[in-house]
Amino acid sequence: MHFSRKSLGIPYAVFLVIFVAAPLLFLFYYAFTNGQGQFTVWNFTHFFTDPNTLGTLYYSLLLALVTTLVCLLLAYPVAYFLATGTMHTKPVILMLFVMPMWINFSLRITALKEILNVLEGNLAMHPFLNAVVGMTYDFLPFMILPIYTTISRLDGALREAAMDLGANRVQTFLRVTLPLSVPGIISGVSMVFLPAMTNYVVLDMLYNSTYIMGSLIGSYFSAYNWHGGSMISLILLALICIFTLLTGNEEESVGRGGALL
Repeated sequence: MHFSRKSLGIPYAVFLVIFVAAPLLFLFYYAFTNGQGQFTVWNFTHFFTDPNTLGTLYYSLLLALVTTLVCLLLAYPVAYFLATGTMHTKPVILMLFVMPMWINFSLRITALKEILNVLEGNLAMHPFLNAVVGMTYDFLPFMILPIYTTISRLDGALREAAMDLGANRVQTFLRVTLPLSVPGIISGVSMVFLPAMTNYVVLDMLYNSTYIMGSLIGSYFSAYNWHGGSMISLILLALICIFTLLTGNEEESVGRGGALL
């Protein structure tokens, strides 16, 4: 029996309509209506005039930015030495970073919480610092892997050519390796920043997730305020789409070969 490409795509189209398009339509409907089903933009204006929602947005952005920066600072040296080193134990070291992802999420965060409780008793750690540590622990492998993959695929002849032309190791890194590894950095940043804005489970298990977007949306729906929760969901979705477009365009620009300094 012969099937055309269009007929093979029907199940995929049905899946998209039921599980993607329909939920988005419901979000738009509730976001721009009130309890009587009348059109309104009050939910939108309320989000940007309410200090509580704006404070949650700023806190989520700050937490995501700090977590992403810390992950990048920790991940890049690890990924670089793993990709360019001559150690026979590279697969073992890489496995050590990936292995925690195989362990149940709740067990990992519970173990980390016990460690942080001990440190907090001795060092009086701020809750925000605890949140950064927990997020970094959870997302660090997602930053290491794309950077490692990008650097390991670089043509070693480029570095050798730079050194033959008189560049030292630092100059070679800054002018060749680092620019060409930008696509991996962008991928890692996207994989860390976006979920870090909404991942309230880590904060719930560590101390409190009241001031993060995912928890705020959940609280609205738990209180049966579907209109406010839907609007916040759409605003967060818009922010994520803008960030994805910006990073996607940058990655495409770098991938065309204009990255070398």
